[in-house]
Amino acid sequence: MFAGLSRPNSLTKFAALQARVTVSEHSYGKGTEIFGEDEPADYVYQVAVGAVRSYKLLTDGRRQIGAFHLVGDVFGLGNAAVHRFTAEAIVDTKLHLVRRESLELIAQKNAVVIRDLLTMTRSNLQHAEDHMLLLGRKTALERVATFLLEMDRRLTTAGFFALPMSRRDIADYLGLTLETVSREIHQLYDRGILEFLSENQRQIVVLDHERLANLDL
Repeated sequence: MFAGLSRPNSLTKFAALQARVTVSEHSYGKGTEIFGEDEPADYVYQVAVGAVRSYKLLTDGRRQIGAFHLVGDVFGLGNAAVHRFTAEAIVDTKLHLVRRESLELIAQKNAVVIRDLLTMTRSNLQHAEDHMLLLGRKTALERVATFLLEMDRRLTTAGFFALPMSRRDIADYLGLTLETVSREIHQLYDRGILEFLSENQRQIVVLDHERLANLDL
């Protein structure tokens, strides 16, 4: 998923599903595991508050983050009986949970539900393909530009966006070192493309969308 599903689209479709099934709500503290790799995939999740990262630990101990799930995103829609990734709350997070078997029972009788689930699943697959291209073909600067454009699109309110994830998270998502991510972000700042609104540099304004987009090849 996601960086993710289309936010308005997935939010609307999941809300429609909620009208037909029982929804529970759970809160997770920062750094708390929501589910682990190879655990039963019994639920579908939607982020109500906060943010979630999905990742795999490689055999050499490195971490590869596959997606960031932000408010409105739906995740856990894989077709396997177990999860292929681990999911953790990046910050204090509240999730809506729906049992997968409930969705599957409704889908057997309702073509609209089937269509909505397929649409959300296609969005997940498209993100996975885009992420594979990013990791395989883009330079470090192009990867950082792509990420910032995505966060600008998904998070910006009042003219800026606040990143819930650390630069270590960003590095593990982009397949770069922490030092490389910091260097490329500061290069964009030095070029006048970005501005920081906080000391921790997580509140960001994109000053020149066109120049940033030109770096996203």
